[in-house]
Amino acid sequence: MKVPIEDADEKKPGTAQPSEAEPSTKDAPAAKEAAASTTASSAPGDIDPEDDAAMRAAAMKAADEVLEQEAVEDAKKFRTERDELQKKLSDMTEDIEKAKKEAAESTERLVRLQADWDNYRRRTAQERLDERERAAEKLVVSLLPVIDDMERALEHASGFGQDATAEQFKQFVDGVSAVHDKMVGVLSKEGVEPIDPAGEPFDPLEHQAVGRREDKDAYDETVDQVYQKGYRMGKKVIRTAMVTVTYGGPKRPAADTAANVADKDTEAKGSGDKAHGSGSDAAKEK
Repeated sequence: MKVPIEDADEKKPGTAQPSEAEPSTKDAPAAKEAAASTTASSAPGDIDPEDDAAMRAAAMKAADEVLEQEAVEDAKKFRTERDELQKKLSDMTEDIEKAKKEAAESTERLVRLQADWDNYRRRTAQERLDERERAAEKLVVSLLPVIDDMERALEHASGFGQDATAEQFKQFVDGVSAVHDKMVGVLSKEGVEPIDPAGEPFDPLEHQAVGRREDKDAYDETVDQVYQKGYRMGKKVIRTAMVTVTYGGPKRPAADTAANVADKDTEAKGSGDKAHGSGSDAAKEK
């Protein structure tokens, strides 16, 4: 900024100008106007264009530096966020690959287990079939001697003529009875026992009533006659006995009923043990 330069004489102290040495009252307003003029000429609006351009350039440079610094900081921030996101993405990718691997292993294990289960099911089914066949084979082998005895008895009886004696018929009956006993023995070894409930309390689980007879001397609901024996294998009734039942008599005491149930349980347990022993023999033969 340029300031108006006055004459050297005017700036020297102690130098008195004719007009200023003794100012008069007439010249006071003029001095004020000159001072005001001088002040106005030195106001801020009166700036050199070169200085103004330099100031503008400095301001723009400072603004550019601030913006550049902010841009650098934003770039660092963005790079940091990008690196964090990249790390998260990498971790998620690893987790996805790990989950895929575990899923593939689980699928493969499931397929193996399914195959093992199918093989086990087929093997056990075949084993049950083989065991059933072996059990049937064992029973048939045990019954073959009975068939032989029956054939021999029939052959012996066919030799009787019309003049057959009572002794010969007795021999035939004894032979058939022996065959019957042998058949019952074979079934008994397999855990089969006859149900012959004559005189016992009627049990609808083991007996089938085909008739009733009034008998006031016998307990009510007592088996009177057995038309056809039943059979029990282990604890399972494979055929009920066909019987007639009495009615009209006194009620059976509870103690007798409980004792009869206990006897049946003991018989069933014994037949079950026999059947188990027969199964063990079949396993040994295998």
